[in-house]
Amino acid sequence: MSSENSQPVALITGATSGMGKDIALRLLAEGYRVYGAGRRSERLQPIIEQGGIGLVMDVTDDASIVAGVDRMLHESGRLDVLVNCAGYGQYGALEDVPMALARQQMEVNLFGLARLTQLCLPTLRAQKSGIIINVSSIGGKIFTPLGGWYHASKFALEGWSDVLRNEVRGFGIKVVVIEPGGIETEWGGIATDEAKRLSGAGPYQKLVQSFEAAQSRTTKLPPTSVITELVMKAINASKPKTRYVGGYLAKPLLWLRRWLSDRNFDRLIMSSFR
Repeated sequence: MSSENSQPVALITGATSGMGKDIALRLLAEGYRVYGAGRRSERLQPIIEQGGIGLVMDVTDDASIVAGVDRMLHESGRLDVLVNCAGYGQYGALEDVPMALARQQMEVNLFGLARLTQLCLPTLRAQKSGIIINVSSIGGKIFTPLGGWYHASKFALEGWSDVLRNEVRGFGIKVVVIEPGGIETEWGGIATDEAKRLSGAGPYQKLVQSFEAAQSRTTKLPPTSVITELVMKAINASKPKTRYVGGYLAKPLLWLRRWLSDRNFDRLIMSSFR
């Protein structure tokens, strides 16, 4: 195997911004051959400028995913790290969110991720090595009003990842879930805008107003590098943990969810919507 082909290879989705971009740039700095995937080619330029490869990929378009994986394997012949980071938050009351948008949320946050992973698994099995890192959320364990479809996608991702971990462990493949809390990205603004657009003038108006007020009261959020450090811990560990947690209020909220009853946790969450 040539020295070029022995260089570790990483594929990161959602690499046009936020956590995905930061993870891609860090892996480039660590000596990886990085394929950064995203829908907007112009926003992949920072990765390309640092020596990475930009893949224009829409995780809801099967042909796009197949083409991206084929190119990566043709050029590099291997894959060592897959980071499934593409995702967004479709907010709005469950009564108001059109089913087309609900399906789109599941396509991006779960089904696209699953399809990409399917295409990468034969190579990882043949190598008998590699790590798959699924960026979930504390929203895969807890819940807030207006985020029903987002939470549904992340709850599903948590269970899907647990099954995958046990199915592929015999092939030497590791599966890790990252559960961010609040992080300084575009996510919060998009979620708030969608909640206002879909539910800001109807029967759930007060919930939307409380949600927006709660978002505005949030202190400065930690940088994306907090999550990147967790990803690096997982990659570099000989036996990584199944889950890593970080970000604003992540650990205390998950601790409370574990020990409080459903009704008491409801009261805690709804106290921030007053």
